[in-house]
Amino acid sequence: MKYLLLIYSNPENWEHPLFLRNPQFLALPEAERDELTRQSEALKQEITESGEFIVGVALADVVNTRTVRVRDGVPATTDGPYIESKEQLAGYVVVDCESPQRAAEIAARMPDARFAAVEVHPIMDTSGTEM
Repeated sequence: MKYLLLIYSNPENWEHPLFLRNPQFLALPEAERDELTRQSEALKQEITESGEFIVGVALADVVNTRTVRVRDGVPATTDGPYIESKEQLAGYVVVDCESPQRAAEIAARMPDARFAAVEVHPIMDTSGTEM
């Protein structure tokens, strides 16, 4: 089954990969930063070689985001997500794995989960039977 892993981060540090610019990451000892970077690269290689990795996409800075709503047939466009939010959607990864536990394991191994959040969403097949 496919899962959408939504990666959140503080837009003040918007440059990908996000965790490399995070102040908490930068405050770590150099050896720990190197180890987290190595783990991130190893995870990407692991899920690529296993066939679990489908796609990963980094989103542009939220200052360029627009929200569109149509009410009573009238479209209204506003600037991106609410500025009050400390964390914004920064990117996503789609994986195809055997269980929700495996998808959560992959998400937990992403350094971004340590400094912000990674949500795991099952993706419905067009038939919708798995839900």
